[in-house]
Amino acid sequence: MATLDLVSGGRLLFGVGAGWNLEEMRNHGTDPDRRFGLMRERVEAMKAIWTEEEASYSGRYVSFERIWSWPKPVQQPHPPVLVGGNGKTVYRRVIEFGDAWIPNYLGDVEKLAGRIETLQRHAAEAGRDPIPVTIYGVPRDPAAFERWRDAGATRCLFYLPAAERDEVEERIERCAEAVSSFVS
Repeated sequence: MATLDLVSGGRLLFGVGAGWNLEEMRNHGTDPDRRFGLMRERVEAMKAIWTEEEASYSGRYVSFERIWSWPKPVQQPHPPVLVGGNGKTVYRRVIEFGDAWIPNYLGDVEKLAGRIETLQRHAAEAGRDPIPVTIYGVPRDPAAFERWRDAGATRCLFYLPAAERDEVEERIERCAEAVSSFVS
């Protein structure tokens, strides 16, 4: 990730999630009951590696002593860590070790706006500045963009499925039209 941050000129946004496919997790050696703790420790360990010349980390699931890693990220102190998730406990994870939240849009503009407002309220109670929110898989709806912006969202990402070039370009054009009507 540090290398990607370097070659992108400091534009990396690092999204992480604990996963939802329990069968797949088990197949890859991860106990689903420990996935949130494992994610937290891995993020904390990466931050140590990114920010310390000689990094060490000791947790329940991740542990190492005196390692060196270069290059260091361009962004200081490190690239933003966007914590994904739509579950009820996501606020705690975002506030404790994330720099931003990246929820999936699940079809209800107002419900997501309310969740963004709840996150911002919890962040303020924890002494944090407003937390950036990037919504993934948004519809082409300028009214939704406005509602989410007013709730505290900072970025929206469209979903583009794998398809033939002409179809993808057409979808990009429709997304651009929705965005241009929102910003004009």
